[in-house]
Amino acid sequence: MHLHFLGLLLAAVGLLCLVRTSEGIDIQGDFVQDINGVIQVIFGVNPPQSSPDQSNPRTGKKTVVNLVFAHHIVGNTYNYDMNAWSDGKYSDFRHSGKVIRLVNKVAMDSDIKLASSKGIDAFALNVGRDAWEPDQIANAYTAAENLNTTFKLFLSFDMTSLPCENVQDADLLRQYITTYAQHPNQLLYNGGVFVSTFAGENCLFGSSNVNQGWLNTLKTDLPSVYFVPSFFVDPRTFPTYTVMDGIFNTYMASVSPWFFTHYGIDTYNKNFIYRGDDWLFAQRWEILINHRRVVPFAEVVTWNDYGESSYVGPIKGVQPMSESWVNGFDHQGWLDLMQYYISAFKTGRYPLITKDRIFIWARLYPRNVDAPNDHVGRPDHWEWTQDTLWAIVLLTSPANVTLNCGPSTQTSSLPSGLSKLSLNLSETCDVSSSITRDSVSADGSIGGPEVTTFSPPGFRYTTSAPSYNFNAFVVASSA
Repeated sequence: MHLHFLGLLLAAVGLLCLVRTSEGIDIQGDFVQDINGVIQVIFGVNPPQSSPDQSNPRTGKKTVVNLVFAHHIVGNTYNYDMNAWSDGKYSDFRHSGKVIRLVNKVAMDSDIKLASSKGIDAFALNVGRDAWEPDQIANAYTAAENLNTTFKLFLSFDMTSLPCENVQDADLLRQYITTYAQHPNQLLYNGGVFVSTFAGENCLFGSSNVNQGWLNTLKTDLPSVYFVPSFFVDPRTFPTYTVMDGIFNTYMASVSPWFFTHYGIDTYNKNFIYRGDDWLFAQRWEILINHRRVVPFAEVVTWNDYGESSYVGPIKGVQPMSESWVNGFDHQGWLDLMQYYISAFKTGRYPLITKDRIFIWARLYPRNVDAPNDHVGRPDHWEWTQDTLWAIVLLTSPANVTLNCGPSTQTSSLPSGLSKLSLNLSETCDVSSSITRDSVSADGSIGGPEVTTFSPPGFRYTTSAPSYNFNAFVVASSA
């Protein structure tokens, strides 16, 4: 449950606003200069260039090395076994220092293998104070090692959960670092153990100020630590935090597809949305790709935060009472779309499209729908969003693409490559789409039209709703 992801998403929206222009300006050049200025302000030095670059022995020039992480909420993995973390070969579960055999194991595709297959390099393991979480952290590291994979892990301490007032509160954090510093799947950067946080800007650890508290905790009598926290403070104060080697959402940029949470006053008392319209997820990736030389890391927020509807991984584990707006709303279509963008973020070049694909997402109910049986009520900021279907199309060659839902129909003549489409939704209807192009025979003659349809099951927009569910329904045609 991460209320402060507001800051991450608002920063994403802020970047979008920063680069939008109607003039024919070289956005990349202008934006790089702005980003460099921001990093100079934050660090008080020139922006870090050596860290994300490697010399090319053939040309002598530097090549950018970009990494992609996914924020993994360990607090939602209580019933994970080794099978859920790795590849299905293991059915043991570590609990209280003992390995026990599970009878009803979680038999789904492993998180590590799935994430790795999409181009993700590491999980940021968001760990809190629950007594069982150290055992799940151990399971994750063991699973990664057993897979004999290059996939990495690093700890992201959830300081909204972990205590950090007294000196002894640092012991658990230090123990985590020493335990995994030499692990083959620990992410290292600039020779240091990569460590992040969620919050922590008020932590003293028994010291007189926050910076000294974190210095004592992470930079004293430990293996070298490369610290990139997410502190929610005025960016102008960043230079006073000498403990930091970088800042989450500046040096390490966040990418988040959606946000909706729906808890009543009898639970977490969080009921609001952030606007995810206008292909926000795709637009954010495109910005980072355009400026990949000054942003070495991108972290997807999140892999599995079901309570805030920002997940791109499969729905598994133990949900934080979010079943009513999560179940049936798979988001793995975004994971497939992300693979396309990740390739470009790492290489600086969009990959060749070898198969037509359509990615579609929308809410299933109007924003102003009444749901009198939902005691939580309509979420705050409901008016920020539109009743619109969003689509991204990847085409191997030019084609006509049609989106349809009841009376709303749109056909667009699109070039090869990536295109963005949208469709207004107004009446109860089933979503469908099609790709049409003329067939070409072996001798090169043009034949009749070939039509490929995609009518995803369950994608039904309805003008009446059982609850105020502002989660996104996400689908993708087959790979």
